[in-house]
Amino acid sequence: MGRMIRRALSLLFLAAAVCAAQTAKPSPWVMQNSGTTASLRGIHALAGGIAWASGSDGTVLRTEDGGYLWQKCAVPKGAEKLDFRGIWAWDANTAIVMSSGPGDASRLYKTKDGCKSWKLLATNKYKDGFWDGISFINKDDGRLLGDPVDGKFQLFRILLRFGHAELTQFKNPGLAAKAANQGAFAASNSSYDENSMIFGTGGKAGAYVYRINTVEVCADCSDADEEASEMQSSFVKISVPMAGGSDGAGIFSVASDDKFGNERSVVAVGGDYEKPNESKGTAAYSADGGWRWTGSSVPPHGYRSAVGWYATDRAWIAVGTNGSDYSRDDGKTWQPLDDGEWNALSLPYVVGPKGRIAKLADNAIPRK
Repeated sequence: MGRMIRRALSLLFLAAAVCAAQTAKPSPWVMQNSGTTASLRGIHALAGGIAWASGSDGTVLRTEDGGYLWQKCAVPKGAEKLDFRGIWAWDANTAIVMSSGPGDASRLYKTKDGCKSWKLLATNKYKDGFWDGISFINKDDGRLLGDPVDGKFQLFRILLRFGHAELTQFKNPGLAAKAANQGAFAASNSSYDENSMIFGTGGKAGAYVYRINTVEVCADCSDADEEASEMQSSFVKISVPMAGGSDGAGIFSVASDDKFGNERSVVAVGGDYEKPNESKGTAAYSADGGWRWTGSSVPPHGYRSAVGWYATDRAWIAVGTNGSDYSRDDGKTWQPLDDGEWNALSLPYVVGPKGRIAKLADNAIPRK
């Protein structure tokens, strides 16, 4: 009799386990083995299964097979204690990595041989400077964003020529800011969006975006013909209804979709990183290329450090230290995906602390 009861209980437990496995919601992120315990904040995905990642202690990783195998790169000389917050790559061999830190702890290194060796391209020469993010238009032309120095955000044009980097700083008065109450965040290398030419800020002054505004002006107003006109650009500071008012609050990431001009949808995410579970003020959206902003009516379920448009699924994904969320209505409302710890994304990849790397599973984002 006892044997029959034990067998019946075993069958009952087995049936319950099978039922639980069938009803359990699969994770949207498929974990990969990074081979490191570094805190990862840089990630850049390319076509053909190529991706690069970066993080603390001079860590750089690369894969050529979609993440089946992540290779740990050589550490650039003198960079053993640097925090590589941003990385930008063009192929399996060529990439630039950016470290973030005070003064000369902010640097750019480049590899052309698949990260076997590195060349130091640039070092922040301002002791009060702090670099936050890099992005590139093409192999030769990029942008570098840094916190305010001498009353202005540091925004540089990077020109790569003859193996060197030429940094030219934008002196535009529209970049005015006080370092004591305003700054950008280097949490995910996504505070600047090149497509919309917008960067997000935070701090005690509140949450703002700086958007480039290009207008046609008359060079000689007495003769306003086409030959006498020219294009001039300035930056416009625009308030965004998101969390702010403290050093750790504001906009941490800005991204745009694949439309053009004022038809672009632009999404900003952030919040207060010291309050990771607070959802209020963590996202806003713009339907006109970043000129006018509205707070999300249903925000992500916590502070978010990165956001991206995933053209494959026609959806937005935001990640942070208490999980990830998605939006199918251009940032108006958000739904939770998971509760993992994440720092940055370059879809379909996401990275986080302690060497966490994952790839978005097929059909992970619900259609409804």
